[in-house]
Amino acid sequence: MISLPRVMLAAPASGSGKTTLVCGLLQAFQEMGLNPAAFKCGPDFIDPMFHEKVIGTPSRNLDPFFTDRQTTRYLFASHGEGRGISILEGVMGYFDGLGGSTWKASSYDLACMTDTPVLLVLNARGMSLSVLPWILGLMEYQKKLGPEKIRGVILNQTTKMTYQTLKPLIEEQAGVKVYGYVPALKDCRIESRHLGLITPGEITDLREKLSRLADVLRETVDLEGILALAKEATGYGEEERIPPRAAAAALQEAKERLLVPKIAVARDEAFCFYYADNLELLERMGARLLPFSPLRDETLPEGCSGLLLGGGYPELYTGRLSENRTLLETIRKALLSGMPCLAECGGFMYLHEEMEDMEGRAHAMAGAVKGKAFGTGRLSRFGYLTLETEKSGRLLEPGETIRAHEFHYFDSENPGEDYQAKKPTGRRSWRCVHAKRASAWGYPHLYYWSNPSFALRFLREAQSYAEKAVRPQITGRKEE
Repeated sequence: MISLPRVMLAAPASGSGKTTLVCGLLQAFQEMGLNPAAFKCGPDFIDPMFHEKVIGTPSRNLDPFFTDRQTTRYLFASHGEGRGISILEGVMGYFDGLGGSTWKASSYDLACMTDTPVLLVLNARGMSLSVLPWILGLMEYQKKLGPEKIRGVILNQTTKMTYQTLKPLIEEQAGVKVYGYVPALKDCRIESRHLGLITPGEITDLREKLSRLADVLRETVDLEGILALAKEATGYGEEERIPPRAAAAALQEAKERLLVPKIAVARDEAFCFYYADNLELLERMGARLLPFSPLRDETLPEGCSGLLLGGGYPELYTGRLSENRTLLETIRKALLSGMPCLAECGGFMYLHEEMEDMEGRAHAMAGAVKGKAFGTGRLSRFGYLTLETEKSGRLLEPGETIRAHEFHYFDSENPGEDYQAKKPTGRRSWRCVHAKRASAWGYPHLYYWSNPSFALRFLREAQSYAEKAVRPQITGRKEE
């Protein structure tokens, strides 16, 4: 059996303090020498950035919509094995799943899928005894669904006196252990913006904040008790080490083809939204990922034959991005010459002729996509979707699907129409994405493990591009 000590922190609602508490616990366990692993339930990009800032290695997304049970457990075991403890951060409310009307793809679903004990984080600010029926209601509802995963409670935003009053009442009447409390800590708050939390790089004293938070948690939270609970989690079998069939087939084909393309990856403050497992899958298939900055670099990495333009906050840096005309022209020429490219959300906006900033001013961009990316002032599209196409030779093939997520306050005059996007509830569908034999540009954030063949085809095209005898000299920056 594979030992995987683990615990999930979930809550009745967003804004309960999960991310701050998870980061504090990771810091505390890191200082205890446990080498913790971190995971985020759902498609969020920013929370894992904070996890990674603490533990120094990538935090992973685990999403019951993106992947089936076998794949999800494989991905979890791949990164949780050998760690002293794994902490999974829940998403939204504990039972909030697809379309807001089902628990499927919720934190509860992931806890069941990975067989993980759950600690409820309750924001008890302004409350005392009223937290008890809250806990009882959640536990009673859980009984109607199936496995009972709630094993404990942590009270957030409360006082020592209130905690000491409530702890025996909760444990006696709800039959669940209270593992501690977190007092109000204004100097440890993580601020938000239109797409969620600000990124770790924008908080100059983040390390100090996390250290102070860990100091507090050592006094107010039963860390040894949480570790003991995590160790009670059932181990996994050897089969969890085996990649799912589709991924195994794609990895084997990549190995047989000896794929070794160099892929340029936009990585800076403007472009920072990438799923760590997506990038790792490309590397396992043979790709060499070369980071560059659209804000600072004037050329692409030397020898690259493919391009990844992820999401992020390009709308906050439109002026600087537009001023880097040398790189914009380099990218435009590269795409015109047929260089394979996957561009998502902010990366897709960057390819337009123009992109608006937060004040509605238009700035010239790469010009590979006709038209303008513009702000809407509201969520244009939000949530999970499945992509399919009836056109052959578009990376995605007819009869296949790839799963994705959208979350953006901007839209496009030219969103593309090569793929059909469908909501998992089946109530909505629309055309999107500019897809060619070697490229896909659009708003959806794709999850490659939901269709590893998609990623393999992209790398095959990048390899083919690299092997062309004659192509334009479009790159020049040497690898560092």
